[in-house]
Parts: sequence; C-alpha cells; structure tokens
Amino acid sequence: MGETLRVGQVLRYASAKDPTEPEIDGYANFHYVTDAPGHKRALLESGINGMAKVAADGRQRRPAILIRSSPWKAGSEQTPWHDLFDMDNGLVRYFGDHKAGLTKSPGTTTGNATLLDAFTEHQAPTPEERAGAAPLLLFRSVSRLGKVKGFVEFCGLGVIERAERVVQWAGHEHTTFTNYVYDIALIDLAAENDQVDWDWITARRHPAVSDKEALAKAPRGWREWVKRGHSALPQVRRRVARARVTKVREQRPSPGSQRDNDLRFVYDYFDGRKHDFEAVASAVAARVLKGSGHNYREGWITRRSGDGGADFVGRIDLGTGLAGTSLVVLGQAKCIRPDSLVSAEQIARVVARLRRGWIGIYVTTGAFSEAAQLEMVEDQYPIVLVNGMDLARELRGMARDDHGNDLAACLKHILYAQDVPITSRRPEEILLA
Repeated sequence: MGETLRVGQVLRYASAKDPTEPEIDGYANFHYVTDAPGHKRALLESGINGMAKVAADGRQRRPAILIRSSPWKAGSEQTPWHDLFDMDNGLVRYFGDHKAGLTKSPGTTTGNATLLDAFTEHQAPTPEERAGAAPLLLFRSVSRLGKVKGFVEFCGLGVIERAERVVQWAGHEHTTFTNYVYDIALIDLAAENDQVDWDWITARRHPAVSDKEALAKAPRGWREWVKRGHSALPQVRRRVARARVTKVREQRPSPGSQRDNDLRFVYDYFDGRKHDFEAVASAVAARVLKGSGHNYREGWITRRSGDGGADFVGRIDLGTGLAGTSLVVLGQAKCIRPDSLVSAEQIARVVARLRRGWIGIYVTTGAFSEAAQLEMVEDQYPIVLVNGMDLARELRGMARDDHGNDLAACLKHILYAQDVPITSRRPEEILLA
C-alpha cells in the first residue's frame, strides 16, 4: 500500500505544489500524498477538478474527480450557495460551477460537464460499465495557522445519487441564474480504517491497467457499489453510527467453545420456563451496571401477566442529597435460541415504555440485529444491550466468583436464594424503595 488519504485528515495544499516533502508546516503534504511519477499532478485549483481521461479497456476512463468546497466563500457574490457536508450520515449536497452572468448553458461549464458525465457513469446499468466510472474524492477548505487558504480536509469517497437543476440568486440585485446541484453518497471506508489508498487512483490513470485490475485496489464499499449499483447504497453508505454496531457473528461464541457450551446450557436450562429466566437477566443486569461503576440496586421481577412490557425493574443512584438523582431501569429478558436475533421492533417496544428519567436494559440469549443497533444509536435510545455472549461471560464470572465455577449451582442460587421479589408494583415505585 502506498500513500493514503484518511477521512478527517487535514493536508497542506501549498502554492509551490512540491511533491518531495512528506510534510509542510506540520501537516501532510497533499502533493506528496497524491504524487504519481510519470503523471500530472492532482490539483484542487477549482471546485471541480477532473483528472484527464485515459484510453483503457477500449473506452475513455477518467481516473477520478477531486471536489473541493470552500465554506468561507459560501454566501458571497461569487459563491452564493452553501454546500452541505453531512459526513455522519454519508451525504454531501454540492453545487456546480455555473455562476450569475454566464451566458452559456449551466451544463456546459467545465465543472458541471465533468460531474454530469460522471453522473451518467454512476447510473450505468451493468457492473462492467460502473467499473470504469470515476470516483469522487471530496475535500473542503479549512482554516489553519491563521490562514483561510492552503489547507484542505479529506471528506471521503463518493458517487452521485442525483443531479438536478436549481435556480439561484447572486449579487446585490439578487440576479437569478440556473445551476446544478448534486447529491453525493459517501462510501463507507470502515474496512480500510477510513482511508483511500492512492495506488488505486494511480492504477486508474495507467492505460495498461484494466478496469478489473484497478477495481481490485478499490475500497470494499466501492467494489460492492460497482457490483450492485445504487441498490447497494443503504449498505455501503458511510454512517458514523455503524462504528458502534457489533456484527452478529461477534455477538455469538465460537462453536464448541466453553462460552458456547455455557450459553446453550443456559438456554436449555430455561427451555419451557422462560419466566424464570427473568431473575437471571435481572442478576446479570445488576452485574453489568455495577461493573461499569454505577450505584445500581435491583428492585423486583414483574408478574407473568400485566407486566406492561417490563420483566424486571431496578434503579441507578447518581450523586447524593441535593446533588443526586435516581434513574428507573426497566429490564427486558428474552430467552431465545442462541442463533436467533432480536429485531429493531422488539427493542422499540421497550423504548416506548420509557419515561423521562428512565433507561432500559435488554438481556437475551440471542444476538441483536445490526438494524436494531443502528436504529438504537441513530435515535439515541437510552437502552443497554446484553447479548448472548455477554450473558454467558457474566454468568461464568458469577459462577467462578461464588459457586466454585459451577454454572448450574449459580443459576439455582439466582432463582432460589436471592431476595428479589416478584410483584406487580409500578416501575416508578422503585424511586421510593
């Protein structure tokens, strides 16, 4: 792997354009990172910078389009629009380069013509055609060292979802003119640690390198988009929330491992008497919350009927006296097959029961679907998720600490020896207990 561009990285874009120094003024040198001996320099002189096309695979291939947004110019007479960079949700709304006073068609300006050409490629119906499509590398100008010019932040890799004409105004007299605006989907680069390898772009610049060979160097999300087209965007779009999502396979113990055996033992132990599992879930919830440093107090297990969507209740105490408060903890226990998934709808039902000052905890022998986790993170649900592997780990820890490493004895103790009552009291009553 050669030099890379990392999302969020600030690079020095010096006017000398010297590619020999790795750093300038303490920042990575843009021209060093993007240097490709034998090829012209990559530039960000304009807002839309299309690299020269090369003849490859019997057609013209544009290696890449480098886009720069200058927020400090937004709202000015020359740049009356405001580009939108929503990097958390993988969306950039970028305005083209037509301006007030130009008599030519908005689609014939250099930048718009370049992006409209790329848009056609990005809408191509086959993987073979999309393999040659120009990737968009997005940057925005940032201020550093007291300067508004000379520094750019790399914002990611994108494809054009939509292009539309819009009417804008500019100047003191509010002169109207027509321009294009582009909705660009940022591609998820998590598999590459949020980086783009410049060797990929260099390969695309070489006429002897086929689209297929160049594609092998592309980020995984880009390859998936080439394979499936825009139907893949919901899965490959950059979303920061995904960084907090745990893959289903990572929530399950390795087959045949001690933890896998423990989890299956727990499931079999409560098969046919799932209500008893609620006491175990309450005990595990207490261990998890106390282990993270909270002052947690177990309350009670709810009755089989009329539980109002909660299986157990607890309380977290924060601070003391006038400087303290308490949170109601509403617990849900779900003893399901270890290879089963808890859906977003199931978590949402628990969240719907929460009031202000309440949090939830969901304990299961299964795993949480990635869609459920994503919804939880994006909607900021106040709920703690304990999957089957975490459950098995906590129970084995309890067995090792207090029951001679005997898991069966640990479960019996939770069920019959602990003083956690079963009651139909309302959850808010825990604040008075």
